[in-house]
Amino acid sequence: MTWFLSIVGKGILHGCDMLDPFPLDLGNSLTMKTLTLVLSFAVLYGISVSVSAQDYVLHSFTKLRLNDQFWGEGANVGDFNRDGKMDVVSGPYWYAGPDFKERLEVYPAKQTFKLKKDDGTEVTIPGFEGSLGKNNAYSDNFFTFTHDLNNDGWIDVLVYGFPGAQATWYENPKGEKKHWTPHVVFNTVDNESPQWLDVNGDGKPDILSGATLPAEGGNKGFVGYATVDWSAADKPWTFHKVSTPGNWQRFTHGLGAGDINGDGRTDLMVSNGWWEQPDSLANDPEWKFHSAGFGGGGAQMYAYDVNGDGLNDVITSLQAHGYGLSWFEQFREAGEIKFREHRIMGNEPKQNRYGLKFSQIHAIDLVDMDGDGLKDIVTGKRFWAHGPGGDAEPDAPAVVYWFKLARNADGSVDWVPEFVDDDSGVGTQVLATDVNGDGRPDIVVGNKKGTFVHLHETKKVAKDVWEKAQPKVLVSP
Repeated sequence: MTWFLSIVGKGILHGCDMLDPFPLDLGNSLTMKTLTLVLSFAVLYGISVSVSAQDYVLHSFTKLRLNDQFWGEGANVGDFNRDGKMDVVSGPYWYAGPDFKERLEVYPAKQTFKLKKDDGTEVTIPGFEGSLGKNNAYSDNFFTFTHDLNNDGWIDVLVYGFPGAQATWYENPKGEKKHWTPHVVFNTVDNESPQWLDVNGDGKPDILSGATLPAEGGNKGFVGYATVDWSAADKPWTFHKVSTPGNWQRFTHGLGAGDINGDGRTDLMVSNGWWEQPDSLANDPEWKFHSAGFGGGGAQMYAYDVNGDGLNDVITSLQAHGYGLSWFEQFREAGEIKFREHRIMGNEPKQNRYGLKFSQIHAIDLVDMDGDGLKDIVTGKRFWAHGPGGDAEPDAPAVVYWFKLARNADGSVDWVPEFVDDDSGVGTQVLATDVNGDGRPDIVVGNKKGTFVHLHETKKVAKDVWEKAQPKVLVSP
């Protein structure tokens, strides 16, 4: 239980403003001796002290379907028209917030496919063939990111095309209703989980990816990152290898970045291990590789201290086109960094405490969804990754979930599944961010079912109502 003092503030302990109220957490902030002192002070001066029970909050989502056509496997947000409202971009279109009803083109939306109807007639449908069709197809837009790349005050759009294809950024026309100027800046973005984040520690994002480059008499794959010349972002970006040449190719799955060893520098992760960033990046040194088993190649990978022991663990899906979601606990043995797997969800309901399973976890975001200070997993099922007849359970509901991280007193953790939707799924990308400015992370998706925004809503309820709504533990740990 948390005690709230309506008037008594930090001044009791620190000589500060007495009108600055603060919560006293019995488990962490104050000893019982200090609490007794505070309560005695309140009684002496006639100050009211109230006891507030825990708030019970239910989370729900309202789905907005911005488009039912298949244009891309990702989506992102940005205030493209500088009206103070977040807009959404996926494929060739951006949708003006806050209602997203106005749709404008970033680049020409030319793609169509023909669908033969049951009566033998054909109809032409915009976009690539996805849920509106019957066959498998792929888009030319797998990942979408947003950033002011030319420092003109207007948010631009960065697109990674089909795996192994180029990265192109589109220059915001500053309010003019015309197509955005394209700048091809990197020729080969390999891997199916490339990202846009700061690798080298300069405070600015880089392309984290694989790349196929000439080496040792033939084309070889490398893992690395591409940096921007921020004085001329339209010039080709520079790729920095961190690996030796290997079997890294455009359809490799699983890639991430984070500080594994706690030295303050960003390391890189793949399904079979991690590269340690050296003290200096001058002259592009080779990074030291550490073998580790993080599954067979899933989605985006994250380094995060799951259990609060001060060591960053690894979160990832195990098979992008199969099953499995795990976190890998870091521990030290004789000074060596090692990991032990904790399965969150597998290919059978009994592998999840709540009896949940779904396949094709091809995209993950890691965000504090409920404001408790702990990051939660946002993911779902990629719809028709290989079409209606490919992969595990291709026609199962295209679900979206977030898994709430809960730390237990004994040092164990739980990942509580919170349902979002069962008719949208994820693509190769899923984004959790505050779209409507209410302080709660919403969820943005682009895939073969279209473009979606799931608006996050909360409601305080009575304890019995909250308890009834909680997922039930069906499998003993």
